[in-house]
Amino acid sequence: MIKILACSIYATTIIAAFAFSSLTFANTQQVTSSTEGADTLKSAALLTIKKPLIPIATYPIDNKPLPRFSVDASWPSLPETWMLGQVSGLAIDKYDHIWILQRPNSLGKTDTGLATTPPTAVCCEPAPHVIRFTPDGRVATAWGGESNAPTIDGVNQWPVNVHGLFVDDNDTVWLAGNGKDDHVSVGFTFEGEFVKGIGRRGQTKGNMDLHTLGNPADMFMDSNHDELVIADGYINARIASFDVEKEKAAQVLGAYGEKPLGPTREGDFDQSQATQPQKQGIDPENPLFGNIVHCINQDSDGFIYVCDRRNNRLQIFKREKSGDIRFVKNFAVRPETGGLGTATDVAFSPDGKYLYVADMMNGRIWIYDRKSHEKLGSIGKNGRYPGQFIWLHSIDTDSEGNLYTTEVNTGRRVQKLVFKGVN
Repeated sequence: MIKILACSIYATTIIAAFAFSSLTFANTQQVTSSTEGADTLKSAALLTIKKPLIPIATYPIDNKPLPRFSVDASWPSLPETWMLGQVSGLAIDKYDHIWILQRPNSLGKTDTGLATTPPTAVCCEPAPHVIRFTPDGRVATAWGGESNAPTIDGVNQWPVNVHGLFVDDNDTVWLAGNGKDDHVSVGFTFEGEFVKGIGRRGQTKGNMDLHTLGNPADMFMDSNHDELVIADGYINARIASFDVEKEKAAQVLGAYGEKPLGPTREGDFDQSQATQPQKQGIDPENPLFGNIVHCINQDSDGFIYVCDRRNNRLQIFKREKSGDIRFVKNFAVRPETGGLGTATDVAFSPDGKYLYVADMMNGRIWIYDRKSHEKLGSIGKNGRYPGQFIWLHSIDTDSEGNLYTTEVNTGRRVQKLVFKGVN
């Protein structure tokens, strides 16, 4: 494999990028100070400067043509006092705005000294759970928490530990959680008003139940069938396609399209379990889903990709004209990997030619030909610098082919990888 990385240029550009980023980090429209007018003028002038792009480690296979990316280290711009926790969810809406879902509860007391009473530090405070960015990285909308969700039978429906995110074509923002009792997928308007919910917090009844969930990880809306298709995978181990109006699953499927008769997780999930081996071990040919069914996404041809992270594989399904979902292919992703497992999310190039697969353990994004599934190469590596990843969690693409990534555990960030063409 050939590694594309100009080390001296890379180091110099990192220094320049961090200097630039520190100057532009504050979103002066949302920060008040005695020099607000001057700061706003300075910020506007800086935005006219060409943004520094940092090369990302790139590993083509046999010099095959490969999409190329560089990192925009100045993206996004947050209010000066905001701090992100673990960024678990990511979605691009039809307007090319970028949404993230992050965990304020993952921050510690030393991170959020400004938010204590009295303040113990000059910075910082937790950013809201849900943030919508414009393509150039400005905050457009931010909200989240129990005040946005209804209370049903005495139980608030906002997840205690948010996980997956999807924005549908009707401008509904769907999110899910994998904390204690988080057996819901809930939908909101762009402004954070509750629209609809699937499942109920505190209620789960196993893989074959048609009304409840078990710590859903991810979802997408199939607009053609008005069904929310869910990777129901931290307590349960299945995919479930829910009729949104009836709040009832039309189909529930296990691995290979069979009935989901495998075991459910005993007790609550916590992040320490993410690195613990599952009882059946890692098996890319396992007849059952593993104990983290982590992602679900659909391409433009109707193929549905499911991340079976603990078995280091994707399972590919297809929605038929009848509405039935059938199994198509088992697809191993770096099957010899241990630890956290590999397949954690998938995305597609806007022209439909390339499939991107996020690999949590190896800190890589694997690039495949979408139709043949031929592996073409990979980008990224484990690390904390721009274009590197710690617990790479979610990926998505915009209409220009740019890739966005998020990280959990101690990664706690979102990155923009700028598409530079194919060569």
